[in-house]
Amino acid sequence: MPYLLISTQIRMEVGPTMVGDEHSDPSLMSFLGATKRNMLGNHFWEYYVNDAPRVVLNKLESCGYRVVSMTGVGQTLVWCLHKE
Repeated sequence: MPYLLISTQIRMEVGPTMVGDEHSDPSLMSFLGATKRNMLGNHFWEYYVNDAPRVVLNKLESCGYRVVSMTGVGQTLVWCLHKE
């Protein structure tokens, strides 16, 4: 899977950071130390880490991912990464 979206809400200095969904690569989620959860009221699963986005981005860079774009949506920040 060459593309990856990560996001954080409200505070980007401390996390948590959402790093994937139920279709994400399990080995990558394990490398990031992510936990799979289902929030009350959601009909989907997500992977998250307690690390700040900066820490997650550094880990993903070491795996060959590069940031393609970044945007803010309300109180959420989203990064799109791509791996060659």
